[in-house]
Amino acid sequence: MGRRHASSAVAPRIGLALGGGFARGIAHAGVLKVFERHGIHLHCITGVSAGAIVAAAYASGTDAEEIARVGCSMRFRDVARWRICRMGVMGSDRMKQFLSGVLKAHSFEDMPIPLGVLATDLCTGEPVSFRDTGDVFLPVRASCSYPGLFQPVDVGGRLLVDGAMSIEIPAALARELGATHVISVAVPAPPLCRPPADVFQVVRRCFQIMQRHSEAAWRSASDLVLTPDLKSIEWNSFDAGRELVTAGEAAAMAALPVIQSWFPDNNLAREHAILTAASAVLPLCSG
Repeated sequence: MGRRHASSAVAPRIGLALGGGFARGIAHAGVLKVFERHGIHLHCITGVSAGAIVAAAYASGTDAEEIARVGCSMRFRDVARWRICRMGVMGSDRMKQFLSGVLKAHSFEDMPIPLGVLATDLCTGEPVSFRDTGDVFLPVRASCSYPGLFQPVDVGGRLLVDGAMSIEIPAALARELGATHVISVAVPAPPLCRPPADVFQVVRRCFQIMQRHSEAAWRSASDLVLTPDLKSIEWNSFDAGRELVTAGEAAAMAALPVIQSWFPDNNLAREHAILTAASAVLPLCSG
């Protein structure tokens, strides 16, 4: 495990940190469905890239079933359209339309669940976090702006791109929002076993190389890492929505004994579960 806690009669403040993965991010809805079903309430939720969309939707009050339904019915054209321009080949104007349909609150301060979104400053390479106040749409669009594919997004005079470029999963941001226990969900694209065949695979390989350097940091900020078994589902496989949701549910179900051990009623089994179950059932690996 990345972190252990002393026994306490105080209920944990659980933070959920969601990683990117484009269509693979639909698996996050499956995790949330299990949490709702078993009464696991979130103190806060954070996300990057596709994870930022799911996090913002859930924080705004959209339930997991609705997020899963939207995820299973959406297609690439719902969030992007080809539009060759100076800094990208796709426009993100459809992303705002899509977000308008799934967000029930449009500012950070109006979110029923505290929300954190992470993007990356294209000039400095530093992570840029958004929380507490302000409009949600631009930060989420920025967090999803995959370099080379989408144009960078100007937020307050800073050119921002995909949050996963700097931090794959914003676990530390969940701690900043007050979480005592952080669950990270990793849904990265499958590794490329052959040399890249096109520009998208080149960019993806670059992401994988960069993320190796940030992995230790987000894992050390996580108490539990869920890695749904997404097999070889590709980043753009929106037609695999149901399979993705099911995989997310399976990963969350396997983690339930660990999560439940954090609550006061389970204090006796707590330390043993933290030490053994997460490493045996859900090894801290990138999948």
